[in-house]
Amino acid sequence: MPIDPELLEMLACPICKTEVRPTTDGAALVCRSCRRRYPVVDDIPILLVEEATLETEERP
Repeated sequence: MPIDPELLEMLACPICKTEVRPTTDGAALVCRSCRRRYPVVDDIPILLVEEATLETEERP
């Protein structure tokens, strides 16, 4: 189940405070500014810095 659009509007990256957007598969949220990727587990976004990974150039 995708993340509710109203919830998505309220979420922000905890590092740089900019918007996050879901990946095409819905498995993560990506910050467009610092390129951190936050996992979505059981439809719950995990916006913890220690859980984030950095996006690589190869990913679309």
